[in-house]
Amino acid sequence: MTDRRQALTPDALSMMDTIARTGSFAAAARELGKVPSALTYSVRQLEDALDVLLFDRRSRQAQLTAAGEELLQEGRRLLAQMDAVANRVRRVSTGWETQLTIAVDGVLSRLTILELCEAFYAMRPNGGQDGPGTRLRLRTEVLAGTWEALVSGQADLAIGVPGDSVLASGIELRPLGDMAFVFAVAPHHPLATFDGPIDDAELLRHRAVAVADSAQRLSPMTVNLLPGQDVLTVPTMHTKIEAQLRCLGCGFVPEPLVRDHIRLGRLVVKQVQRQQRVATMAYAWRAASVTQPRKAPQGLALQWWLQQLESPATRHALLNPQSGLVSDVD
Repeated sequence: MTDRRQALTPDALSMMDTIARTGSFAAAARELGKVPSALTYSVRQLEDALDVLLFDRRSRQAQLTAAGEELLQEGRRLLAQMDAVANRVRRVSTGWETQLTIAVDGVLSRLTILELCEAFYAMRPNGGQDGPGTRLRLRTEVLAGTWEALVSGQADLAIGVPGDSVLASGIELRPLGDMAFVFAVAPHHPLATFDGPIDDAELLRHRAVAVADSAQRLSPMTVNLLPGQDVLTVPTMHTKIEAQLRCLGCGFVPEPLVRDHIRLGRLVVKQVQRQQRVATMAYAWRAASVTQPRKAPQGLALQWWLQQLESPATRHALLNPQSGLVSDVD
């Protein structure tokens, strides 16, 4: 048992994650700065310590066995927990945090987030001459990546997480609101003149544009893609909209983000037989615990941001990127 515990180091788990993510020992070795033979030797040592076969040697690719899949999934979970601990212990015990990291889903209003940052920096706590002194760090995430940033300890506040996220221990979640999505194509796209609601069989004939989930360790989310459909994958929702404006594909896009494009005829909204998508979004943060007296209390910077998110006007502005934020920021 001791040998097994000594073999399951963070480096070994990270190595497994890199091999699985890159798809080959050679690619993983390049990313890790090792020669392939050294990586192969490390894997064999791990297999010997655990007395299992982690990779199918008959495959030319890095094909995991069932035992390897189990180790990969559990290893990713353990790495996320270690990251969470390491990030939490760096937080300041009282007062204004040294740094506050905010993960924001890419469909939300960037202008509103920056207006909130502007109001935060303009504060003068206790009537002093200086601002709060907390360094803000913004992260743009996609789909499950926003939630992962919070639960892994990489972010203190996550805005735009899926509303049905399964709560982890010590996480508080509040509703942000709903964002409607519409199926849209460029006016010169073949589907632009399609008569009647478009069924899945017809959609399958056309390339979809999809935004890649930014989650690295949680299971990535796939939304409204059909099995076997040609897909152009892009990094952000704004890139997806640009791709659809250029007739590179079709797909669902947030109605508030494309409202002007629709009004000006640059995009055409089409009815589809599958259910129209409405994204229910929330915001979440790590809660202070009354049962753990040695745990750091909630910082003042986080308290300020949560106070802003309690405002219906702020939530509306975040979900309607073209509206901007009203001037009632506290």
